Amino acid sequence: MPGLLGRRATPRRYLMCSPAHFKVTYSINPWMDPAKPVDVPLAVAQWEDLRDRYRSLGHTVEELTPRAGLPDMVYAANGATVVDGRVLGARFAYAEREAEAEAHLDWFRAHGYDEIHEPLHINEGEGDFAVTASYVLAGRGFRASPLSHGEAQEFFGRPVIGLDLVDPRYYHLDTALAVLDDAGDEVMYYPGAFSPGSRSVLERLFPDALIATEADAASLGLNAVSDGLNVLLPHAAWGLFDPLRERGFTPVGMDLSELLKGGGSVKCCTQELRP
Repeated sequence: MPGLLGRRATPRRYLMCSPAHFKVTYSINPWMDPAKPVDVPLAVAQWEDLRDRYRSLGHTVEELTPRAGLPDMVYAANGATVVDGRVLGARFAYAEREAEAEAHLDWFRAHGYDEIHEPLHINEGEGDFAVTASYVLAGRGFRASPLSHGEAQEFFGRPVIGLDLVDPRYYHLDTALAVLDDAGDEVMYYPGAFSPGSRSVLERLFPDALIATEADAASLGLNAVSDGLNVLLPHAAWGLFDPLRERGFTPVGMDLSELLKGGGSVKCCTQELRP
């Protein structure tokens, strides 16, 4: 099947931020427990392994300088959404993360991006926006405001499809759905994270989607990044490896166990800079 499908990787450009100041001192999602100690050197080593793996696969990784007092900056996917070189900034739901939005916009301004929109409504970047060739999929229910969907559609000029999240463990869309092939509108997702109506929408839009089990979703296996061939995902989501191979993808297991303590994994640490 891989040969027949003719999968190939396309070079990507990512923005990441080191977990040098990572810690869990508050809880804003079900994964966070301040009582559990965080091993910062291990978190940094795991993050560097992910960064270096991207580079070894031929991708470009830009680095955002971490700021003291912002322990969640490592989850760089939440800081903005970039489509066609246009930057939709973030507006965070919780005060603990508010300053991250400006840190991201400062980076984009310093790197020559001139089409930047500072949002009026709450959105947490690629946490709740997933981009395919045909759509911008947009999560809501725990963080992003439904009003952010219209704002994104107007700015990007692409159809935005709203999806309702109903399980607090999957508080962002990128914990419940991953884009496997953006050019081919191919995704994988966990149905139990979505409302019945949203499941029906996903079935209609993506009838051939890879459906994840509860066990793989619970290990944040859907918090994954694909370049069209290689799919980087938590190694604990081993149940997804064979189904991915059967579709012609190459699963690449990553250990981000320390960063899982903050409620994120591969995708949360990775913002895609789409040209």
